[in-house]
Amino acid sequence: MRAIVVRAPGGPEVLEVSQVPDPVPGESDLLVRVRAAGLNRADLLQRLGRYPAPPGESSILGLEVAGEVVHAGAATRGPSGGAFAPGDRVMALVGGGGYAELARVPAAQAMPIPRGLDFAEAAAIPEAFLTSWLNLFLIGHLSAGEVAVVHAGASGVGSAALQLCRGLCRAVIATASERKHEACRSFGATHVLKREEVPARLPHMVREAAGSNANLVFDLVGGAYLEANVAALAQDGRLVCISTLSGGKATLDLGAVLYKRLSIIGSTLRSRSPVEKARLVADFTAKALPRFDTGELKPVLGATFPLANAAQAHERMEKDEVVGKLVLLV
Repeated sequence: MRAIVVRAPGGPEVLEVSQVPDPVPGESDLLVRVRAAGLNRADLLQRLGRYPAPPGESSILGLEVAGEVVHAGAATRGPSGGAFAPGDRVMALVGGGGYAELARVPAAQAMPIPRGLDFAEAAAIPEAFLTSWLNLFLIGHLSAGEVAVVHAGASGVGSAALQLCRGLCRAVIATASERKHEACRSFGATHVLKREEVPARLPHMVREAAGSNANLVFDLVGGAYLEANVAALAQDGRLVCISTLSGGKATLDLGAVLYKRLSIIGSTLRSRSPVEKARLVADFTAKALPRFDTGELKPVLGATFPLANAAQAHERMEKDEVVGKLVLLV
């Protein structure tokens, strides 16, 4: 099969189309004919040699796919307990191997593609929405009437998080570059703040917007925002951080953490066990997936590229110009 390979760590130019062996699925796996694969910042880090695939996973880039089932192992069951069959349209979370014509997919991490969505749109769902669901609800325990801050609100994960907060939270503050503010509002933000103003203005902005501090901050940026995040949180507030994009070290006000009884939670999805991922997918499938059929939730597709143009897609992501997800068409 054709796949994108990385011969040596480096810039986008190291991505090459090559012939590689087909993946071999196990009894609990699906073999999926990939029609589209979503891009994630983790792919950029892996390309640079900074984020290797977990043991047992494909070293090929790509953490989410959409396509058709070619083969279903004898022990395969989906997140709702049903069986898969060849020809089924599925979207899935994978530990690696998405930038290819075929992918091995644990059946418990696959979901049926919602009605009316094409493969490119479906490939924009798994990583973004499952990451947001995990960190907002299963880890962050966000509940109705609370105040939430979502950093990088126009990114793939950010745009999913804003949609999931919409109608639930009393106020949703999104941070992003100014040209992306209208997009953030369309996803569900009630208030927006320029990203360069976060360190100085976030606590004041949250109190001005909501009349109180935030119950939860979902941080997709990292170190540069830590002090402002802590200052913006209310009593018993939760900070869930999933990225070190702006740096991995920062000053922490332990006095504020203790006085306000804050929870600071670091989280990744890729390194979680198959059992944990299966539980996440099952929970999302039962509680959120039907909302795509009603139009309440929508994938945010920023741009598509042919598989052979993966390098250009990586360059586009590095420029941070796109709203939503970038997707490779296979």
